[in-house]
Amino acid sequence: MPVLYSEASAEEFPPFPAATKEYSFLLGYGSSIPGFGTTKTRVETVDFTGRFGYFISDEVGSGWYRGQFEMDFELPLNLATAPKLGFMTGGNVLQKYNFNGLKEKRLIPYVFGGGGVVYVDLNLPTMGSKLDFSYGGGAGLQYLYRKDLALSFESRYHHISNANTAEPNEPLNSVKVLLGVSLFR
Repeated sequence: MPVLYSEASAEEFPPFPAATKEYSFLLGYGSSIPGFGTTKTRVETVDFTGRFGYFISDEVGSGWYRGQFEMDFELPLNLATAPKLGFMTGGNVLQKYNFNGLKEKRLIPYVFGGGGVVYVDLNLPTMGSKLDFSYGGGAGLQYLYRKDLALSFESRYHHISNANTAEPNEPLNSVKVLLGVSLFR
Protein backbone atom coordinates (compact mmCIF):
# COMPACT_ATOMS: atom_id res chain seq x y z
CA MET A 1 0.00 0.00 0.00
CA PRO A 2 1.54 3.33 -1.02
CA VAL A 3 2.19 6.05 1.53
CA LEU A 4 0.66 9.38 0.56
CA TYR A 5 3.05 11.51 2.59
CA SER A 6 5.97 11.20 4.96
CA GLU A 7 6.06 12.63 8.45
CA ALA A 8 6.87 16.30 8.24
CA SER A 9 9.31 18.11 10.44
CA ALA A 10 8.54 21.54 11.87
CA GLU A 11 10.98 23.01 9.32
CA GLU A 12 8.82 21.73 6.44
CA PHE A 13 5.70 23.32 7.88
CA PRO A 14 6.50 26.76 9.33
CA PRO A 15 3.98 28.69 11.51
CA PHE A 16 1.54 28.83 8.61
CA PRO A 17 2.72 27.92 5.16
CA ALA A 18 5.54 30.36 4.34
CA ALA A 19 3.24 32.50 2.25
CA THR A 20 1.68 35.92 2.10
CA LYS A 21 -1.39 34.91 0.05
CA GLU A 22 -4.01 32.16 0.01
CA TYR A 23 -6.14 31.27 -3.04
CA SER A 24 -9.15 29.08 -2.25
CA PHE A 25 -12.11 27.48 -3.98
CA LEU A 26 -14.99 26.14 -1.88
CA LEU A 27 -18.01 24.06 -2.87
CA GLY A 28 -20.94 23.45 -0.56
CA TYR A 29 -24.57 23.39 0.41
CA GLY A 30 -26.66 25.92 2.31
CA SER A 31 -30.18 26.09 3.67
CA SER A 32 -32.12 28.88 5.32
CA ILE A 33 -33.93 27.76 8.45
CA PRO A 34 -37.57 28.81 8.91
CA GLY A 35 -38.05 30.04 12.48
CA PHE A 36 -34.38 31.10 12.82
CA GLY A 37 -34.94 34.77 13.55
CA THR A 38 -37.77 35.97 11.33
CA THR A 39 -36.91 33.67 8.41
CA LYS A 40 -40.05 32.03 7.02
CA THR A 41 -38.89 30.58 3.68
CA ARG A 42 -36.58 27.61 3.24
CA VAL A 43 -34.11 28.40 0.46
CA GLU A 44 -31.63 25.66 -0.43
CA THR A 45 -28.46 26.49 -2.37
CA VAL A 46 -25.45 24.90 -3.99
CA ASP A 47 -22.55 27.25 -3.23
CA PHE A 48 -19.42 28.03 -5.25
CA THR A 49 -17.01 30.43 -3.56
CA GLY A 50 -13.69 31.86 -4.72
CA ARG A 51 -11.61 33.36 -1.94
CA PHE A 52 -8.43 35.39 -1.90
CA GLY A 53 -6.67 35.78 1.44
CA TYR A 54 -3.79 37.99 2.47
CA PHE A 55 -1.92 37.33 5.73
CA ILE A 56 -1.87 40.63 7.64
CA SER A 57 0.16 39.63 10.70
CA ASP A 58 3.06 37.55 11.78
CA GLU A 59 2.30 34.76 14.21
CA VAL A 60 0.93 36.16 17.48
CA GLY A 61 0.15 34.69 20.88
CA SER A 62 1.38 31.48 22.46
CA GLY A 63 -0.05 28.14 23.46
CA TRP A 64 -3.35 26.96 22.05
CA TYR A 65 -4.34 30.40 20.73
CA ARG A 66 -1.06 31.00 18.84
CA GLY A 67 -2.00 32.09 15.34
CA GLN A 68 -2.07 34.49 12.47
CA PHE A 69 -4.58 37.05 11.13
CA GLU A 70 -5.72 37.00 7.53
CA MET A 71 -7.92 39.34 5.46
CA ASP A 72 -10.15 37.46 2.97
CA PHE A 73 -12.11 38.62 -0.05
CA GLU A 74 -14.83 36.25 -1.31
CA LEU A 75 -16.80 36.03 -4.54
CA PRO A 76 -19.72 33.65 -3.87
CA LEU A 77 -22.17 32.25 -6.39
CA ASN A 78 -25.13 30.55 -4.71
CA LEU A 79 -27.46 28.62 -7.01
CA ALA A 80 -30.90 28.19 -5.42
CA THR A 81 -32.50 24.79 -5.96
CA ALA A 82 -35.58 25.27 -3.74
CA PRO A 83 -38.21 26.61 -3.39
CA LYS A 84 -37.54 28.08 -6.87
CA LEU A 85 -34.54 28.16 -9.14
CA GLY A 86 -32.54 31.35 -8.81
CA PHE A 87 -29.16 32.71 -7.80
CA MET A 88 -27.33 35.05 -5.45
CA THR A 89 -23.92 36.58 -6.03
CA GLY A 90 -21.84 39.40 -4.60
CA GLY A 91 -18.75 40.04 -2.58
CA ASN A 92 -17.67 39.63 1.05
CA VAL A 93 -14.81 40.93 3.14
CA LEU A 94 -13.85 38.63 6.02
CA GLN A 95 -11.40 38.72 8.90
CA LYS A 96 -9.93 35.28 9.62
CA TYR A 97 -7.80 33.98 12.48
CA ASN A 98 -5.77 30.81 11.88
CA PHE A 99 -4.88 28.82 15.02
CA ASN A 100 -1.38 27.46 14.39
CA GLY A 101 -1.01 25.35 17.55
CA LEU A 102 -1.62 22.06 15.67
CA LYS A 103 0.58 22.80 12.66
CA GLU A 104 2.92 19.91 13.51
CA LYS A 105 -0.09 17.62 12.94
CA ARG A 106 -0.84 19.46 9.66
CA LEU A 107 -4.08 20.89 11.09
CA ILE A 108 -5.02 24.58 11.08
CA PRO A 109 -8.36 25.39 12.75
CA TYR A 110 -9.73 28.86 11.97
CA VAL A 111 -12.58 31.24 12.75
CA PHE A 112 -13.86 34.06 10.57
CA GLY A 113 -16.50 36.75 10.28
CA GLY A 114 -17.50 39.59 8.01
CA GLY A 115 -20.02 40.71 5.45
CA GLY A 116 -20.73 42.26 2.11
CA VAL A 117 -23.19 43.09 -0.63
CA VAL A 118 -25.25 40.49 -2.48
CA TYR A 119 -27.46 40.56 -5.56
CA VAL A 120 -30.47 38.26 -5.00
CA ASP A 121 -32.53 36.88 -7.89
CA LEU A 122 -34.76 34.32 -6.15
CA ASN A 123 -38.19 35.61 -7.24
CA LEU A 124 -39.42 35.55 -3.63
CA PRO A 125 -42.22 38.03 -2.91
CA THR A 126 -41.10 38.23 0.74
CA MET A 127 -37.80 39.90 -0.20
CA GLY A 128 -38.43 43.52 -1.24
CA SER A 129 -35.09 44.16 -2.93
CA LYS A 130 -32.63 42.45 -5.24
CA LEU A 131 -29.69 44.43 -3.80
CA ASP A 132 -29.15 43.12 -0.29
CA PHE A 133 -26.52 42.89 2.41
CA SER A 134 -24.99 39.89 4.11
CA TYR A 135 -22.99 39.12 7.20
CA GLY A 136 -21.93 35.95 8.92
CA GLY A 137 -19.25 33.97 10.58
CA GLY A 138 -18.06 30.47 11.11
CA ALA A 139 -15.27 28.05 11.80
CA GLY A 140 -13.23 25.65 9.75
CA LEU A 141 -10.34 23.25 9.68
CA GLN A 142 -7.57 23.03 7.11
CA TYR A 143 -5.43 19.95 6.57
CA LEU A 144 -2.02 20.72 5.07
CA TYR A 145 -1.68 18.09 2.35
CA ARG A 146 1.57 19.76 1.24
CA LYS A 147 3.24 22.88 2.58
CA ASP A 148 1.60 24.92 -0.19
CA LEU A 149 -1.74 23.07 -0.47
CA ALA A 150 -4.53 22.52 2.06
CA LEU A 151 -7.89 20.79 2.06
CA SER A 152 -10.55 22.52 4.12
CA PHE A 153 -13.92 21.97 5.77
CA GLU A 154 -15.96 24.83 7.17
CA SER A 155 -19.40 25.62 8.51
CA ARG A 156 -20.92 29.06 8.68
CA TYR A 157 -23.93 31.09 9.66
CA HIS A 158 -25.03 33.41 6.82
CA HIS A 159 -27.58 36.26 7.00
CA ILE A 160 -29.06 38.11 4.01
CA SER A 161 -31.56 41.00 4.18
CA ASN A 162 -32.11 44.41 2.61
CA ALA A 163 -31.39 46.20 5.91
CA ASN A 164 -34.90 47.71 5.88
CA THR A 165 -34.24 49.65 2.67
CA ALA A 166 -37.38 48.11 1.11
CA GLU A 167 -40.56 46.28 2.13
CA PRO A 168 -41.06 43.44 2.71
CA ASN A 169 -37.77 42.47 4.31
CA GLU A 170 -37.79 38.77 5.18
CA PRO A 171 -34.21 37.81 6.00
CA LEU A 172 -32.61 34.54 5.02
CA ASN A 173 -30.75 33.09 8.02
CA SER A 174 -28.83 30.10 6.71
CA VAL A 175 -26.35 27.47 7.72
CA LYS A 176 -23.78 26.44 5.13
CA VAL A 177 -21.27 23.59 4.93
CA LEU A 178 -18.34 23.94 2.51
CA LEU A 179 -15.41 21.81 1.36
CA GLY A 180 -12.46 23.36 -0.40
CA VAL A 181 -8.88 23.51 -1.49
CA SER A 182 -6.36 26.30 -0.83
CA LEU A 183 -3.09 27.13 -2.54
CA PHE A 184 -0.53 29.23 -0.63
CA ARG A 185 1.88 31.59 -2.39
